[in-house]
Amino acid sequence: MNKSLPKVIFFDAVGTLVGVKGSVGEIYAAIALNYGVEVAPQEIDRAFYQSFGTAEPLAFGNSEHPTIIQQEFNWWKKISIATFKEAKAIDDFTDFDAFFKELYVYFATEKPWFIYPEVIDVLENWQQKQIPLGIISNFDTRIYKLLKLLNLENYFSSITISSEVGAAKPEPKIFTTALAKHSCQPEQAWYIGDSFIEDYQGAKQIGIQAFWLKRDQTSNLSKNQVPNLNSLG
Repeated sequence: MNKSLPKVIFFDAVGTLVGVKGSVGEIYAAIALNYGVEVAPQEIDRAFYQSFGTAEPLAFGNSEHPTIIQQEFNWWKKISIATFKEAKAIDDFTDFDAFFKELYVYFATEKPWFIYPEVIDVLENWQQKQIPLGIISNFDTRIYKLLKLLNLENYFSSITISSEVGAAKPEPKIFTTALAKHSCQPEQAWYIGDSFIEDYQGAKQIGIQAFWLKRDQTSNLSKNQVPNLNSLG
């Protein structure tokens, strides 16, 4: 593993720095119950990941900021509708719009999120070494508020998200956009994320030193696979 220090270190967000408390299905189910709709969290979880996995990328081209915010909202609403259709519960709602608005706002708060245990120490360590840190994520503009609420925003000198760039990982454009913010060549950067295709392969294909984060796995790890962020120093 290449341990020479990079010019900049980029991270994925969800699954790398932060995770969802419990499960997506549990949160969707709890809020749906406020609207008189009862569905098993496990069924919603299954339906959500199926709907999410087949959705178009969260990327909208060169739209103006207010337009992007509305497009993000519509994108997630479409996934939520597909989720409850798949779970055969969409017709149980009398006001799906009100339900979705509450759900969308909830995920912009700190309540459903947790920071992985080693993250703060690792970020502080690299910050003390004066290595600029950035985020590259297939997320939406709620990430700015979320990082602030979780007291993470001051660690990062750049945030590059698919909805603003108009390209989602593993497309090269989102990585090259992030690199340009630091005037950095690919071989001078590290990228760490938990998705093999979107994160590891996406970064590696343009020459970034990529690390595949495989949480909950501490044995049988091959080159450039790490069980946590501590493994990188």
